[in-house]
Amino acid sequence: MTAIDVRPARVPPRVFIRTAWVLHRALLRLSGGRIGLRPPGKKFGMLRLTTVGRRSGQPRVAIVGYYEDGPNLVTLAMNGWAEAEPAWWLNLQAHPDTTVELKDGLRAVHGRAAKGEERARLWARWREFSDDYDAWAAMRSGQTAVIVLEPRAAA
Repeated sequence: MTAIDVRPARVPPRVFIRTAWVLHRALLRLSGGRIGLRPPGKKFGMLRLTTVGRRSGQPRVAIVGYYEDGPNLVTLAMNGWAEAEPAWWLNLQAHPDTTVELKDGLRAVHGRAAKGEERARLWARWREFSDDYDAWAAMRSGQTAVIVLEPRAAA
């Protein structure tokens, strides 16, 4: 096994990242869902994840990158590479059954963190989209969770 060369990460200022998130959600809402979601291809896809707030019990929405792994959708709990876990991941841990909106419609899913060899395999797949994932992950003190969204029967 060889060590992976991790070069210094380049990440935009936090204010830029947060502004981009707000604008992306607004674009999706204002376009009626026509703009803002995309299936994976050469780039990762974008989906709309709805979680239930762990304290409020209210619906919360996040747009996250993903790719398909068989019937599963795979995303990262990265919070723009900030130190804190993203709120959507904390909510998903409290209420793992939820829905995602893809370009082709809604899907009922169950969220969980990948562990061990599965996590290593799924993390390696993210590197196909960019060589920077290891550098970005090194900016955080803890390991970035790789989240598997498994299909489930709609309630």
